[in-house]
Amino acid sequence: MKVRFSRGAWWVVTHHGGRRKKKRVGDRETALRVAQCVRERLARGDFNLSPVSAASPTFRAYAETWLTQAKTTLKASTIAFYEATLERYVWPALGPRLVSSIRRSDCRELVTACRAKGLKVNTVRGIAHTVSTILSQAVEDEWLLANPALRLGKYLRSADEPEPAIDPFTRDEVVHVLAVARARFPDWYAWLLCGVRTGMRGGELLGLHWSDFNWRRGYVLVQRNLVQGKVTTPKSHQHRKVDLSRELALILRLWRRQQRALWLQKGLPFPPWVFASVTGTALDESNVRKAFNRILDAAGLDRRGPHQMRHTCASLLLEAGAPITYVAARCSGTAIRRSRYASTATGCRMHRARASSIAWTRRPHTAPRRPLGPSTRRIKTR
Repeated sequence: MKVRFSRGAWWVVTHHGGRRKKKRVGDRETALRVAQCVRERLARGDFNLSPVSAASPTFRAYAETWLTQAKTTLKASTIAFYEATLERYVWPALGPRLVSSIRRSDCRELVTACRAKGLKVNTVRGIAHTVSTILSQAVEDEWLLANPALRLGKYLRSADEPEPAIDPFTRDEVVHVLAVARARFPDWYAWLLCGVRTGMRGGELLGLHWSDFNWRRGYVLVQRNLVQGKVTTPKSHQHRKVDLSRELALILRLWRRQQRALWLQKGLPFPPWVFASVTGTALDESNVRKAFNRILDAAGLDRRGPHQMRHTCASLLLEAGAPITYVAARCSGTAIRRSRYASTATGCRMHRARASSIAWTRRPHTAPRRPLGPSTRRIKTR
């Protein structure tokens, strides 16, 4: 415990349990009194004599209050993740406990119990992150001196667990499944083609509006995401432009023409959604997943999640020779890792929409260039 003067103010610096914390205090006398109080609290804590405040809320009550406040600043998908994690894993273990009574050993036991259940490392990491985020707020509210769930990384090592593998479609599988969808599921053909050609996330596909397309310049602006029926921004709040191949642009414009005729026949306004339901609203994620499984079953392929279309787009673009920087920008690079797709890169210099239109079709035979003969050489004339 130290009292220092820095940057025009007095600071109380605490070193405890391998952590360092600074608190700004106005004058020297106040800083000395605060330091003395902190020393007394730490001493009582060392001997387990610190009384638990009767006003301290339970972890569940505190977490519910924190979630209510966080809904105004966090995305709907993030709130849904926190709610599911708390309900399924955290509240059964820490819910009845008082916030001020939670120690690092409790957090370590929670992580160990989740690992013993056979949960994946990423799942346990999300649990630890959820608890740490809430307890960080408890430190700011002065219910805790330090965050006991901070830096649990050494308990989250993957050990012998293999890295999650992706399962993209091959070039022949893409051609086959698109042919089956076009023949037997025409209402889903445009959605499927857009998924494998653009590499968008599932929610980004469902959140597309017709106004997002720039047909003249050949791109679509990805600026919204649909998560559990709620419209939000794309991951990391990043808008991006995705190039459209000529075939995809043609199919989507044909799809728009068919949908306009259909809704005109119904006597209802044309919905803004590119892939709308029969009632004119955005498609439901579970219905999309079921339809995708029906298409795969009809094509005789193993079932995969719709997110594998995103991996397929990245893999085939790299196989066609697109630079990894372009693929990362196209697919919002957080999911594009060189370690995942390095085996598909061939080192060619093909990129942008030309690569996306070639990657899912058979490579055309290119005739050899005719050698320059005497008749084709330039002759200087005076």
